Amino acid sequence: MIHLSVNINKIATLRNARGGNVPDVQKFAIDCERYGAQGITVHPRPDQRHITFLDVELLRPVVKTEFNIEGYPTEQFIALVIKNKADQVTLVPDKPGQLTSDHGWDIKTHLVELKRIIAIFKNARIRTSLFVDPDPEMIQLAPETGTDRIELYTESYARLYPENRELAIEPYIKAAEKAVALGLGINAGHDLCLDNLNYFAKNIPGLLEVSIGHALISEALYYGIENTIQLYNRQLKG
Repeated sequence: MIHLSVNINKIATLRNARGGNVPDVQKFAIDCERYGAQGITVHPRPDQRHITFLDVELLRPVVKTEFNIEGYPTEQFIALVIKNKADQVTLVPDKPGQLTSDHGWDIKTHLVELKRIIAIFKNARIRTSLFVDPDPEMIQLAPETGTDRIELYTESYARLYPENRELAIEPYIKAAEKAVALGLGINAGHDLCLDNLNYFAKNIPGLLEVSIGHALISEALYYGIENTIQLYNRQLKG
């Protein structure tokens, strides 16, 4: 079964727009799990514009499925992940003020540093995943970092899907086949939605998990969060 991890950053964004604690981020995470999510993802950024460092600490005791913390590995981020005993850390090459993730790691350039950082997480018994483009050269290098998994950055798939889904998914199939051959686990995320998820899930070998936030929360405005999570799980099973 492919796991659905719900990224709850947008819930924190909505709360922060007004102050106070509405919507309640912790309660929302609990409800997502109750409605069928197999994981909760957060992406705390240095400016704390959505998920805050305090949110991470408050979420840790209430998340009973997989707690996935993603972000750029500053020393502060590394300490936050280890302190809160994430089940998985997803390393993303974001610049500090970046609006959203928009590219995967250049592993060749950052190999030495990634090896150092991943060794820290592995010593803390935290599963690691590297955010990557569907680039066979980068995936070939990924095992040298020591990472357990890769997360395929799926923006280009989602963008091309309405025009030509076969062409859109072709590089992702090749990337996944390469990853499987190298013994890497495969996650995926970014712009996956109810329209394009099923085709992706059916065609990507070795897919273990998808992390979805913006589209899922947006669709929940129409369908309700409980129904939306169930709709996503059907897309992953069908």
